[in-house]
Amino acid sequence: MPEHTPAHHDPRLLLLVFLGGSLGTAVRAALEGAFPARAGGWPWATFAINVTGAFLLGLLLETLARRGPDSGWRRQVRLGAGTGLLGGYTTYSTFAVETARLTTPLAMGYAAGTAVLGCLAAAAGYAIARRRPSDPVPEPGA
Repeated sequence: MPEHTPAHHDPRLLLLVFLGGSLGTAVRAALEGAFPARAGGWPWATFAINVTGAFLLGLLLETLARRGPDSGWRRQVRLGAGTGLLGGYTTYSTFAVETARLTTPLAMGYAAGTAVLGCLAAAAGYAIARRRPSDPVPEPGA
């Protein structure tokens, strides 16, 4: 399919998102199963998952942007690893449910801490990618 085709019209790209999302969700489920939140306690697994996911997404997207335009293999990696894998790995729905189950002061701290540290983690990933030397990488055969 041509490069200007919307991703949701390309079955190959949809498959990459599906496969990445399946893997990311499986990793998250395994981590949350291994480190379950105590009733009424800070949900450490979800907190760590969302913060590390934000970091990795910042790192990935800036690394890809520095390598060239969002096309070809870079588009495939962005959709498969970014939208799929990291989208499945991170979780807003579990974060929302866990926040609702906490006492108000703890819920406020959890929500604010996740948002603030998530933004800082994404910025750190971006900054690390910016510091790394990177020359544009051409498409194969270009």
